[in-house]
Amino acid sequence: MAFRSIQWVDGVVRMLDQRRLPQETIYNDYVTPDQVAEAIRSMVIRGAPAIGAAAAYGLVLTPWHDETGDVERVRSELRRADTILRAARPTAVNLFWALDRMMARLADAGLDSVAKLRDAALTEAHAIAEEDVAINKAIARHGQALTPDKATIIHHCNTGSLATVDYGTALGVIRMAHELGKDIFVLVDETRPRLQGARLTAWELTQYGVPFKIIADSASGHFMRTLGVDLCVVGADRVAANGDTANKIGTYNLAVVAHENGVPFYVAAPTTTIDLRTPTGDDIPIEERPAQEVTLVLGRCQIAPAAAPAANPAFDVTPARYITAIITEKGVVYPPFEENLAKLMSE
Repeated sequence: MAFRSIQWVDGVVRMLDQRRLPQETIYNDYVTPDQVAEAIRSMVIRGAPAIGAAAAYGLVLTPWHDETGDVERVRSELRRADTILRAARPTAVNLFWALDRMMARLADAGLDSVAKLRDAALTEAHAIAEEDVAINKAIARHGQALTPDKATIIHHCNTGSLATVDYGTALGVIRMAHELGKDIFVLVDETRPRLQGARLTAWELTQYGVPFKIIADSASGHFMRTLGVDLCVVGADRVAANGDTANKIGTYNLAVVAHENGVPFYVAAPTTTIDLRTPTGDDIPIEERPAQEVTLVLGRCQIAPAAAPAANPAFDVTPARYITAIITEKGVVYPPFEENLAKLMSE
């Protein structure tokens, strides 16, 4: 089954509402940048590459729906939309990369009519989306050298088509291994508190026919020690210059347990996620989400006393020393990361 997390349809940004999966497959339509920003914030769409594409298409909506024909007014509205979209989620660097790319393209003085701004914006947003699909498949191909023909793999959160425009990063490595006929079995971390593993990754693997079992996040060490695990592969929302990596909360725990058990720990991420301007993981802003995501299950079932306080960081940082390699569309990067990431990005 093929599907896309986000599409442009005749002046509408259409997103698969990931809050409703796996019970319902529903697409929502958005016609303003403010609506797109709220969709990002409320996690209708999630995953660093998908967020970047959503922000790009969100900007397109400004010139597309303009009724004034006033270029300067539209440029002012684009700056406002850019600010609103940047504030939607702070950790995923792809959001800022996509907006920087869009705004640089639209700064061209030659775009001296609303029609020209509209066409240039849509062309650039389409390019960002299509490049994402090609990048994901390149990441998956490079990941095959690290994936044995028979392998048990632990995956955290969701990094498939739902987290990208299509195909996926870490889950793309798993998907391609299965498509190539490798004997793959996946242990899917449930990924508390929003259960992206249990809800989304399990749903995707079911579509692709990949065998899996959902496990509690805290069970990974048990399975590494008793069952045997060949590798862990996860995604990333930002990779610092020294190789420290921000990803969904719980990734750090998984990396430490993998290190203790001698299990290779791979991060699969596009080069757009590598941020050489951020020296270390300590410099990555970590989004704090509402406490209710912890005290209620999916906003519905109260599992803690009503007045119980809760902390809810959406991401944690895995120090580079726990990462075996970083799989990108340009190839696999090994330590020393500070040197080799800089080399990769200069190529």
